[in-house]
Amino acid sequence: MNDVLNKDQIDQFIKEGYIRIDNAFSPQLAQEARSILWYDTGLDPTDSATWTKPVIRLGMYSQEPFVQAANTPILHRAFDQLVGVGRWVPPMSIGTFPVRFPSDEDPGDSGWHVDASFPGADPANYFEWRINVYSKGRALLMLFLFSDVSERDAPTRLRAGSHLDVARLLERTGEQGLSFMELATQLNGLPERNEVAAVGKAGTVYLCHPFLVHAAQPHHGTEPRFLAQPPLLLRRGLVIDEGAADLTPVEESIRLALGN
Repeated sequence: MNDVLNKDQIDQFIKEGYIRIDNAFSPQLAQEARSILWYDTGLDPTDSATWTKPVIRLGMYSQEPFVQAANTPILHRAFDQLVGVGRWVPPMSIGTFPVRFPSDEDPGDSGWHVDASFPGADPANYFEWRINVYSKGRALLMLFLFSDVSERDAPTRLRAGSHLDVARLLERTGEQGLSFMELATQLNGLPERNEVAAVGKAGTVYLCHPFLVHAAQPHHGTEPRFLAQPPLLLRRGLVIDEGAADLTPVEESIRLALGN
């Protein structure tokens, strides 16, 4: 089966921490998923007067349109190329949907951060969840665009190359790693990086290194934005030991950051 990602895309993922795949799933699946999400918001898609909050967070979705969108042949082949054949778990649901609405109100969740991947002392408190240099549990951060997203539609902001800086921070903390909040407080001290907006048509997917620093932003457009940000889970751990051979792009970027 042919590879989905070419050498330039693989190199971009290693050095910048993300790649964009257009038409990763169909507009029809995006529409079917939006219909389910609109119903769960309890709002009227034809009446913007009902859109009174800047963001509504919806939970896990395992209905057929979501599972199909996350498991297209193009995505499976890309997962194989970035993470390794047999080393990732097929997504059986799509995680939190922060549905963002046009608003002048501050959404209150637009800080730079890295998604944590394994529980801390209190599994119910996400701010105590942790991330370590081995990216325990998480192979990728993924952004699934279920609606068209322009520069004005609250696209997720990505700091290109920041995964390298984060890997160096995490190296000092070993297996224990840092909590979500501990890491977030250190991000302002990282080098300046170019900011990229995760824009695209419905059906676009951004596959990101699990250490990539990213952030939300207010919505200044006219139509609500539907985006999911699930992890791709690891079936077995990353190998980042010095001298390890046959590294995957996820692993290779960490070794690049650590200078070995």
